[in-house]
Amino acid sequence: MSRVLASHADYAECEALHRRFGTTYYFATKQFPKLVQQDVHAVYGFVRVPDEWVDNPGSLTLDERQALLCDWRTQLMDGLTGVTPESGVMRAFVQTLQSRKIPLEEPLVFLDAMEMDLTVGCYDTYADLQTYMRGSASAVGVMMLSVLEDEPTSAKREAAMLLGEAMQMTNFLRDIAEDLTRDRIYMPLEDMDRFGVSVDQLRAGVFDARLERLMRYEIDRTRALYAASDEGIRQLSRSTQRAVLLARVLYSQILDRIEAQGCNPFAGRARTSSADKIFSAARVVLAPGRTLDALASRQDRRITVL
Repeated sequence: MSRVLASHADYAECEALHRRFGTTYYFATKQFPKLVQQDVHAVYGFVRVPDEWVDNPGSLTLDERQALLCDWRTQLMDGLTGVTPESGVMRAFVQTLQSRKIPLEEPLVFLDAMEMDLTVGCYDTYADLQTYMRGSASAVGVMMLSVLEDEPTSAKREAAMLLGEAMQMTNFLRDIAEDLTRDRIYMPLEDMDRFGVSVDQLRAGVFDARLERLMRYEIDRTRALYAASDEGIRQLSRSTQRAVLLARVLYSQILDRIEAQGCNPFAGRARTSSADKIFSAARVVLAPGRTLDALASRQDRRITVL
């Protein structure tokens, strides 16, 4: 079978997208070996392009966005048969997919999730939300793992999926106000009902004790996902472990920032600072094992309190 060959410019286009839109991930990616960085950029570029169509469509109509997603899928499938994709980002991704043996199921379920975002505005249960996150987040974790590991074990694959889910939940908690502008609510409706939070309350931007309790509940659930992924990070090779651990540390710190603003999702977009990134990078690079031990100790203390 003939293979698509990507140029340096194609990979540079992916890196530019990564640098622009994924500042935390991009910072962590710099800890990977150079050859790994290139393929990580390609995976990021593949998911970022359709994500922008879905989340920031500008003047694009629903039909136009659906057509773009369909074309993106077609370029992927045609590329795997040797037909050179029109998009430089897709050329880079197809080459990476083939060279790193990324399972085709993963980019396809990711695109399924992007299509869901065009028509699905809320999820009744956490299980329903997990179905969406299997494509939007866990699939990305598996694609990244395929870049890092020649033959990933089932345990590492499960950990990669959990880490992707944890990061996606972190996004949902941080971006409640922003997602409402897109007419989307990623808090499971059954959880909202449990804590007495209504859709109308979220749309009105009303923060009260009920919403605070809901936020704390979802934050604890998300921290448990991070903790469950940590053993898989511990099993990664020394050459790739630090970058994954740094991304995990920095992203989970967003939960700390949400708590620092009283768990109020309307108080501003929680984010890590440049100083946070530099301090965390130094800690992870110098002592990744101790960092993982500290994370485990912190989680144990939280479980004891709960």
